Amino acid sequence: MSKIAVYFPGLGYHCDKPLLYYSRSIAGKLGYENSKTVNYTYSAPNIRGNAEKMKEAYEALFSQAENILADIVWSEYDDVLFISKSIGTIIAASYAAKHGLTTARQILYTPLAQTFLAPPRNAIGFIGTADAWSSVDEIIRLSAANHIPLTVYGGCNHSLECGEPLKDIDTLKDVMQKTREFIIQ
Repeated sequence: MSKIAVYFPGLGYHCDKPLLYYSRSIAGKLGYENSKTVNYTYSAPNIRGNAEKMKEAYEALFSQAENILADIVWSEYDDVLFISKSIGTIIAASYAAKHGLTTARQILYTPLAQTFLAPPRNAIGFIGTADAWSSVDEIIRLSAANHIPLTVYGGCNHSLECGEPLKDIDTLKDVMQKTREFIIQ
């Protein structure tokens, strides 16, 4: 079986940060030898809470993602896994929808509401109750409406951290255990 994992980071949350670093390691150990990281850039300030700037960021990042992924022949893979963070969840979901990747499985770390404009069909999500980038109640509602299991971590921010290092490590371990379970199913 031919597998590929594609990583869609957030703005300021690159693939060397814990959620994407460890999920990439787990996927690699589970046979996703082919992988691609979407390293896009965008530097406009004050995006959070500004719909116009968020749309501009999305359009710039989506265009970069399409260019980065243009050489992949998706039909060569039996198993496509998208792992994304924050605005990357919007890019991953809309990329899958636009390119007809209906069987792609998706892991959504701290998804934003716009992710559900093109909701993934086979996904899981994770969010913290202190996430300043999302309306947590809205993400819970949208996840339920789209049959996407969502784990909610009390007191955790947009990086799924609460400011207590040992609790953060426990949260990260739980996220990675659930990530692994989803990947092997």
